[in-house]
Amino acid sequence: MKRGSTVFLKIAIFLIGIPVLALCVLLLPNIAMEAIEQAQNGAMLAYVVFGILIIMYGSAIPFYIALYQGLLLLSYIDKNQAFSELSVNALRKIKNSAKLIFGLYVAALPLIFIIAEWDDAPGLALLGMVIAGSSLIVAVYVAVLQRLLQQAINIKSENDLTV
Repeated sequence: MKRGSTVFLKIAIFLIGIPVLALCVLLLPNIAMEAIEQAQNGAMLAYVVFGILIIMYGSAIPFYIALYQGLLLLSYIDKNQAFSELSVNALRKIKNSAKLIFGLYVAALPLIFIIAEWDDAPGLALLGMVIAGSSLIVAVYVAVLQRLLQQAINIKSENDLTV
């Protein structure tokens, strides 16, 4: 396969990672500083914000692991190793990362509901559910791809053994 055939997807992975990095570096520290000021003034809601920030930073780690595994998967495709155990392992890591992100945001939903109730912003609660739901959809989709790829590898190995 031509090496440049996956360049668009690699660029897309980088473009997906940039806004999350900007969020973690630029916006979330400002929110944390404001929450610290509010906590010093005695606002109990600031501690809820701290919980959400911890979960958001914690979910960035599996997010970037999944993006890295996506880049590895694309490089395997470039090297004609798409039907290999390496690809299955990359898909497994992507699936596990998506499941972890789902779990983190499900755990964050009560905190998000508290802030949404306080601020009278039901869209905030919907945003938390969308993030959790989309990561669940990614996990299920990748699990299906992983299973299909494993079956294709098994069929390929059986055909290679047939004389």
